[in-house]
Amino acid sequence: MEQTKPLRIALTKGRLENNTISLFEKMGFDCSAVREKGRKLILPVDGGKMEVVLAKANDVITYVEHGVCDVGVVGKDTIMEMNGRFFELVDLGFGKCRFALATKKGEPFYGGYGVKTIATKYPNVARTFFESKGMDVEIVKIEGSVELAPLLELSDGIVDIVETGTTLKENGLEVIEDIAPISARMIVNMVSMKLRQKEIEELVARVTANLE
Repeated sequence: MEQTKPLRIALTKGRLENNTISLFEKMGFDCSAVREKGRKLILPVDGGKMEVVLAKANDVITYVEHGVCDVGVVGKDTIMEMNGRFFELVDLGFGKCRFALATKKGEPFYGGYGVKTIATKYPNVARTFFESKGMDVEIVKIEGSVELAPLLELSDGIVDIVETGTTLKENGLEVIEDIAPISARMIVNMVSMKLRQKEIEELVARVTANLE
């Protein structure tokens, strides 16, 4: 039976959205509705064969996991933090940065016997990283500028996303260890992968052929 429903793709709003739409245009899709979206959050692409849903990163994963969107584009940082049930199919190669451990410049981190305190927006990533080292740490979740925590002596270090390292330097912090590389990934709902395999495989093939 032919699928009449458009393939629904959740995109992380902002830079990843813009990069993905540029990629879709390079693939020959008509994305004018998304370019002129106004305040709309669900938009047709390629003459309505696909639908784009614009959402926050965490919600992209939730929508794909629950099957209300077939496909999603989200950063590896969110994937690592949320540990959802879906397939990760393609590394899109844009939105590149890295998870890193940073401390005040010149302060020894891996020393002494006390339990270290880590401030982060990504408690699961931080916990997994230190567990892999057999280290016991106390984790404090921060919503805003994580760089403040060591400066206010709330934490011994931070686990955060680092792109250039300029913000760290300007605040007297330095990266002491890289944790994992990050970039945008294409994820797919497990049921959609079975029911719409041909469409999804075709999309993935076209995406892969058009990557930089």
